[in-house]
Amino acid sequence: MKKFLKILFFLILIILSIAVIFIGNGYNMYKEAIDSISLEEKVAEIQNKENYTKFSELPQMYVNAVISVEDKRFYKHNGIDIIAIGRAAINDIKAMSFVEGGSTITQQLAKNMYFTQEKKMERKIAEVFMAWKIEDNYSKEEIFELYVNSIYFGDGYYTIQDACKRIF
Repeated sequence: MKKFLKILFFLILIILSIAVIFIGNGYNMYKEAIDSISLEEKVAEIQNKENYTKFSELPQMYVNAVISVEDKRFYKHNGIDIIAIGRAAINDIKAMSFVEGGSTITQQLAKNMYFTQEKKMERKIAEVFMAWKIEDNYSKEEIFELYVNSIYFGDGYYTIQDACKRIF
């Protein structure tokens, strides 16, 4: 039994060490991103896009639809959704691959503003730090507004207004 506990303790120590390394690397990635261009400047870039759409101009049905599909607990979390991350982690472990995301709308906004689409643990951790910064500085409505004016809708369209003009 003592040998088993020693092995278990050693494994936990290794896992914690790896976690600390990933968190440190993710934080460094976040700091480099925010130091290269401030959040306020990035937000201004998005808000200055041609065909930028304000939250007040969006139909409530559209807002509800996006939230129900992308982040049903959007108004209840502080930028990360532990339940969604846990669900995604379990499914990723089962598949032994990154098959499911647990990102919130705020995390997706952070990724689109600062990071690449590559699936790396460090980037996901950097997203968490950036999501917290975004949530500290902007309201949920502002975050949603920035999100629908920066996500890729296909065929080269990055604002909801451009996408709607193409579709309709």
